[in-house]
Amino acid sequence: MTGDVNVRRISAGEAAERVEALAEVLVDCVEGGASVSFMLPLPREKAVAFWRGVAEGVARGERALVIAEDGEGGIVGTVQMVLSQPDNQPHRADIAKMLVHRRARRRGIAQRLMNAIDEIAREEGKTVLVLDTVTGGDAERLYERTGWQRAGVVPKYALMPDGAFCATTFYYKHL
Repeated sequence: MTGDVNVRRISAGEAAERVEALAEVLVDCVEGGASVSFMLPLPREKAVAFWRGVAEGVARGERALVIAEDGEGGIVGTVQMVLSQPDNQPHRADIAKMLVHRRARRRGIAQRLMNAIDEIAREEGKTVLVLDTVTGGDAERLYERTGWQRAGVVPKYALMPDGAFCATTFYYKHL
């Protein structure tokens, strides 16, 4: 059931105001084993600094930030789109940091976040989206369900938060 969850794009100002709540989601996901560029232990200050940088990127027009809020207005999920690309790729965007707090999983929130990012991509004139995810993880099923195409796997591409190597699967989607 997702009726009590609101998914929306937020402004740079709101992103800056909500870095603490965004940091809580990031820390929870990393503590839950998500390989999303951070290692354990993830100090809250480092997570807050990351989200401050994201808010600055939103302010510069380099990123779009989408959140999922519960009925009390708490952030339970987020996803980003990196809009700023090289001159020869104005039609492309990277999808990054698709995160759902462990307490809010299995409610369709991730799918709603991905649907919202598709709409924003269209609004921004983006026709090719790319992302990467841990090979064999739950996110692969989500991406394939929402129309993403597997491009390939790179073994030992990244580390899990505990330091173990993990393979990464790359996906693309044409809008």
